[in-house]
Amino acid sequence: MISSILTNEQIRRIHEASLTILERVGVEVPHKEILGRFADAGAGVDPATSRVRIPAELVMRLVAQAGKQYTIYGRDLQRTAAFGQGRRNFNSNAGEASWVDEIGGARRYATMADVATATRFGDALEGINIVGAMADPHELTGEARCVEVLATMIKNTTKPIMFWFHDRASARFIIDMLIALRGDEARAAKFPLCYPFLEPISPLRFPFDGIDLLFETARLNLPVPIGPMAQMGLSAPGTLAGTMAQENAEILAGICITQLVRAGMPVCYGGICHAFDMATTQMIFCGPEQAIFGVAMTQLGKFYGLPVYINVGLTDSKRPDAQAGLESGVTLMLGAAAGADIFGHMGICGVDQAASLDMLVLQNEVIHYVESVMRGVEVSADTLGLDVITGVGPGGTFIDQPHTAAHFRHELWFPKLLDRQYFQAWADKDASSTENRCRREKEIILKTHTPEPIAPELARTLDDIVAAARRELQKK
Repeated sequence: MISSILTNEQIRRIHEASLTILERVGVEVPHKEILGRFADAGAGVDPATSRVRIPAELVMRLVAQAGKQYTIYGRDLQRTAAFGQGRRNFNSNAGEASWVDEIGGARRYATMADVATATRFGDALEGINIVGAMADPHELTGEARCVEVLATMIKNTTKPIMFWFHDRASARFIIDMLIALRGDEARAAKFPLCYPFLEPISPLRFPFDGIDLLFETARLNLPVPIGPMAQMGLSAPGTLAGTMAQENAEILAGICITQLVRAGMPVCYGGICHAFDMATTQMIFCGPEQAIFGVAMTQLGKFYGLPVYINVGLTDSKRPDAQAGLESGVTLMLGAAAGADIFGHMGICGVDQAASLDMLVLQNEVIHYVESVMRGVEVSADTLGLDVITGVGPGGTFIDQPHTAAHFRHELWFPKLLDRQYFQAWADKDASSTENRCRREKEIILKTHTPEPIAPELARTLDDIVAAARRELQKK
């Protein structure tokens, strides 16, 4: 099992190249308050261009003070996602503009109804421990959209959640909701439900709103994953090493920003670079380069002692077929073996082409497969089974042994969707494909799963906050 690609020397060289980029080239930070804080900390700041050149010593000092362990909690505090603690986490995607109801059918704009459906669906999947909105509702304006999405998600899952924050003004209402959910500000900070995602714009730029909203979420010290999506050959150099050096520099700069907003703010190292396909002129979600990026960026993130998020377990395919299984399985297995903390945004149909519950069902099965591989092997007097081997002896069988009956349920993984039937049994039933089985499982979940409801008084409070957000934000 491959758990590393880069040697220690290669990690050191990429690290040093990233520090050189930050000190010599710098990053563009279009935020006056952060520019001032960079200048006060000793960085070189050009207010005219918003360019910040960050000395290596300052980078490493700010990275050192960042929080490197955190946990997010669902509405049910027993349902958690832990980072930097040796646990693997899996989330459905945070939101796509388009939605596919039936594989092979037409795409349509995503709606708020899709958010509710996707959240209930993620609540049902055992492999998903952070539920994503999956839909970015088209019928809502951007100003208050994230507030309504959050309210809908709280009502439809007891797990931690993931959605797209918009800006500082809307983040105020999000903080109000998190406080209402937990009962007071101290509990909302102690038991965070979600986190904002800071995404640098490659090459070497940051968005104003992505930075600005951190001043609001810092009130609860919400953790911040930092994930540029540098594309090799388009928004990053046309080499694996050059792309990783730039991506790493962007992440380190993002960590510096979080620490200038609030010292000790917990962060996640989002090494989610990709390659650009010169044949199709779009990003490659899951080619062999992505497997390399996944393992190598995990190594880099762990070099800084940080929890790591990588884009693996995804697929370029538009349907849950052999290509999807190959790409999702290979990249997720390698990323898990490398020791990353969280993987991809599951349930995306192709390269951010749309959200698909069918695809999410397949990837949930892949997650269970990978987790079964990663469980390890128990070696003990009982599992070695010397007594039963002695008793059975040469030429015997173990099928009727109590030792076998006592252990096989734990030692074997039993798939829910993958086919292991004899040929004739498979043919006599319906000769189904993986895609058909995914569709049937999707339909069963949609018909049968109901999440635990929230208290009526909390529902009224959330609705009141949504109404206030609409009144205040949509008139701007």
